[in-house]
Amino acid sequence: MSTVAVAVADGILHFELALACELLGSPPPVPVDGWYEVVICGAGPVRADGRFLLEPDAGLDRLVRADTVIVPGWAEVDVDPPADLVQAVRAAYEAGARVASLCTGAFVLAAAGLLDGRRATTHWAHTATLAARHPRVDVDPDVLYVDEGRVLTAAGKAAALDLCLHLVRRDHGSAVANAVARRLVVAPHRPGGQAQFVATPVPEPRGHPLSDLLAWTGRHLDQSLTVEDLARRANMSSRHLGRHFRSMTGTTSLQWLLTQRIRRAQELLETTDDSVDVIAEATGMGTAATLRRHFNRTVGVPPDAYRRTFRARRL
Repeated sequence: MSTVAVAVADGILHFELALACELLGSPPPVPVDGWYEVVICGAGPVRADGRFLLEPDAGLDRLVRADTVIVPGWAEVDVDPPADLVQAVRAAYEAGARVASLCTGAFVLAAAGLLDGRRATTHWAHTATLAARHPRVDVDPDVLYVDEGRVLTAAGKAAALDLCLHLVRRDHGSAVANAVARRLVVAPHRPGGQAQFVATPVPEPRGHPLSDLLAWTGRHLDQSLTVEDLARRANMSSRHLGRHFRSMTGTTSLQWLLTQRIRRAQELLETTDDSVDVIAEATGMGTAATLRRHFNRTVGVPPDAYRRTFRARRL
């Protein structure tokens, strides 16, 4: 079992705290070996959002024995975070833990020196402050989350959920992450590089002009689809399609389509014995070489290595 320590102190934001505990602390709706044990760690009773009094499960010294440390959002970004919290997070990282921040929890990681020389993000309203206070951090204000291996950062609120699902996907695979997302009634995957927000509000999916197209595309990923094909299916021009895609997903139609193909390939690699050639055809990639190129660039490892990793975790 993997231990997830959630580090808390006075001024912690209750939304991100509750989100991490619910998503990672509740048993998944499908069988899985080695789910998380979530432990809330603090120096003593803390007040979240100035309204909720919380009694931690353990002290901050417990962080050094955790596999993953999560630092939820931090309310007081204009002042330095508590020194004991910063020191405990740094010690946990030095002991080998993976460390992730949600929303303004990035200020704690930055104070601990864990973001120096790394790309990171936080809530868009505070990215300028983070960059000014910590000039050695490469702050990206335009993404949902950043995965730097053992150090991960998420933007605000819903992006914290995206990062937690990303952790589940990294640890247990796409099938489990998708099952957890279905239980929470949320989208199973939003790429970390997607924009934090768009200029116009995102309409309800059911009433959006692309809702039927997205569902149809998901069922026909084995086909070679172009922007023109999607536009014809949606009965609109390619330019009009592009505007709708950007407003609904924050990305282009081709990037969205590639992401769906990669996620489908991950599921097939995890759940079937199909060859890479067969999976390339099933996901519309055409050839194994094309699948390997895009998969390696997106996921960071070749398809065969990805399959071996998740097969090994089931043994």
